[in-house]
Amino acid sequence: MLFKKIKLLLICPFQCKIVQYKMSKRNKLQKFADLLSYPNVYENFDPLVPEIRGKDGEIVDMKGQWVKKHFKNDNPLVLELACGRGEYTLGLSRMFPEKNFIGVDIKGARIWKGAGIALNEGLTNAAFLRMRIEQITNFFAPEEISEIWITFPDPFLRKSKKNRRLTSPRFLDRYKKILSKNGVIHLKTDEPNLYEYSLEVLNEYPGATIDYHDDDIYSKPLPIEELSLKTYYEKMHLEAGKTIKYIRFFLKE
Repeated sequence: MLFKKIKLLLICPFQCKIVQYKMSKRNKLQKFADLLSYPNVYENFDPLVPEIRGKDGEIVDMKGQWVKKHFKNDNPLVLELACGRGEYTLGLSRMFPEKNFIGVDIKGARIWKGAGIALNEGLTNAAFLRMRIEQITNFFAPEEISEIWITFPDPFLRKSKKNRRLTSPRFLDRYKKILSKNGVIHLKTDEPNLYEYSLEVLNEYPGATIDYHDDDIYSKPLPIEELSLKTYYEKMHLEAGKTIKYIRFFLKE
């Protein structure tokens, strides 16, 4: 009897992990199914095929027509890159109902959260696009974007991966192609290495102008209202004693 109990104790943790894995996989599959039914979500399923699908998996051509086709207005279009669960996209859409916002991320399970909240709250000026950010010029036309927010992106601290940082020249080249003439880009991060790297890149990048930067934004009055928005991870960073850094810049020919 004692042997059987010990055997059960030894097997149970392994079985529990299997059950948890199956539940997690089932939940993720359900989220992907939900995304296909959401009218505010668009997805690219293959980075080698430059097409996006909307509700019910229908292939749609949105490049240069996001404002007209999806938002059905002529308001400015703003992107949040690496949006995660879309907390900043949602916060900005509540704060500025006169603008349109699209949160971009490759993780569908994360987008599911923000897209669901937007639908529940009736935030018609918030949408989401699942794709790799490298593809951004495939799905947005020249001068289609008025503003870009990059909020707490992966800093890719290893030097061998610095070209994957969202403020590296390869990404700036892409942003320049889709930004309007007076388009502005915001970087908000807790990572000092990414902050310093971004300043260095921008000081050398042709046409880049740093309009404002601060390595501790909450130590003084905020320069713009939008910075008062705090994501879940930002709150964690602040509780851990980290300082939040911010850069606002322009890219011009």
